[in-house]
Amino acid sequence: MREGRARAGVGQVVVIGAGVAGLAAAHRLLDSGARVTVLEASERVGGKLLPGEIAGARVDLGAESMLARRPEAVELAREAGLADHLQPPATATASIWTRGALRPMPKGHVMGVPGTSAALSGVLSDEGLARIDRDADLPRTEIGDDVAVGEYVAERLGREVVDRLVEPLLGGVYAGDAYRISLRSAVPQLFEAARSHASLTEGVREIQARAAAARQTGPVFTGIRGGVGTLPLAVAESVRARGGEILTGTPVTELRRIPEGGWRVAAGDRQWRADAVVVAVPAPAAARLLRAESPGAAAELDTVEYASMALITLAYRRSEAALPEGSGFLVPPVDGHTIKASTFASRKWGWIADENPDLTVVRTSVGRYGETEILGRDDAELVDVSRHDLKAATGLDATPVATRVTRWDGGLPQYPVGHHARVARIREHVARLPGLAVCGAAYDGVGIPACVASAYAAVDQIQGDLRRVQELTAHPVQSLHGGAGE
Repeated sequence: MREGRARAGVGQVVVIGAGVAGLAAAHRLLDSGARVTVLEASERVGGKLLPGEIAGARVDLGAESMLARRPEAVELAREAGLADHLQPPATATASIWTRGALRPMPKGHVMGVPGTSAALSGVLSDEGLARIDRDADLPRTEIGDDVAVGEYVAERLGREVVDRLVEPLLGGVYAGDAYRISLRSAVPQLFEAARSHASLTEGVREIQARAAAARQTGPVFTGIRGGVGTLPLAVAESVRARGGEILTGTPVTELRRIPEGGWRVAAGDRQWRADAVVVAVPAPAAARLLRAESPGAAAELDTVEYASMALITLAYRRSEAALPEGSGFLVPPVDGHTIKASTFASRKWGWIADENPDLTVVRTSVGRYGETEILGRDDAELVDVSRHDLKAATGLDATPVATRVTRWDGGLPQYPVGHHARVARIREHVARLPGLAVCGAAYDGVGIPACVASAYAAVDQIQGDLRRVQELTAHPVQSLHGGAGE
């Protein structure tokens, strides 16, 4: 059996997983002088961030934007040499396809929850708007330690707010069900408002007032020229340039403590010894790796559920593809359509249009938690249903010159009621094992900044500083929706 070693130095660390969280952890570890080896099961780095092409156009085949008002992801991109590539959306004006028409996406809400009924005028019926106004007269809703977003919002403002706006916005982030998703973990701002205000709309107005007082400038979201999928490639290049080792096609099969201290990591017939290990893989893989040394953490990780989805990317001749204004649209499940969102990628991202002036690139997404039938269809059928819904929503009836279907099986972890407590229990178990930490989308938020923040907290933990882990566990990163699309 061959034995490698995460080279001697200040500390030897093995990072398991080369998604954006694992790469961010490796990058931060190198800053502190550690020697780092990253082991990735698949043949590429990047996880759910995937650059690709269609009809010669560079596009994202996974996540396409990141929250710019959180510092972690933007700063990582700059550190990896992408400062000049950061680019906000060319347009942030989106729509919602509901009640038979494309309607402007309302402003003045927090994840679909308005401060006044007027904010949702045009999207909700007159009855739905009137129901919002009753919130101020209702007695306080006790939410305890956590509550489902849909359950709480529906009780305060009526189901129509949830079904027509909250559900499609949350679906764009989690591919989940608003009536299952944790308010505390998914929308922590609203959770704090619900605990401190009897009226939900009053709480939303306070959130909005604080945001206005902070006078944040610049775009809420940003992309990267060439696609957000280029971020992990740049980070990986930086890691290697500074002496870190990244091995793909190397699935870890065993993780065990060494009696005299440290860890042994096995991947097939190879082994590594390390002072510390960062586990940055999805919950099922993390559970398998931790089962021998932390059965309690593994048992908790086994309960994390995932949603699957597919992205359908279509390229048209620009001369044949007239589209409505804006960056795309969201689709409430209650309206019975198949797609859940569409992004007019060429319009949303100026670099796509600049590089491909004769093409129009559009993408749609299908699949939510619990939906299996749609994802069982073959690629050609998914293209057909996407084209059908695009025609119904926008009138687009041209024949695409190219199509691509990208399937993300088990791609998005679900944050049900009680998720925060589960994460706290996992970290409590892991903290009992010196030199071990976990990070990634399964814990503190599914967006890119959340994954990077989780990685940095893991690095602090293995270096003996638990403050960042404790702060994230108590206050997860809200993974706000990045406009119309996924």
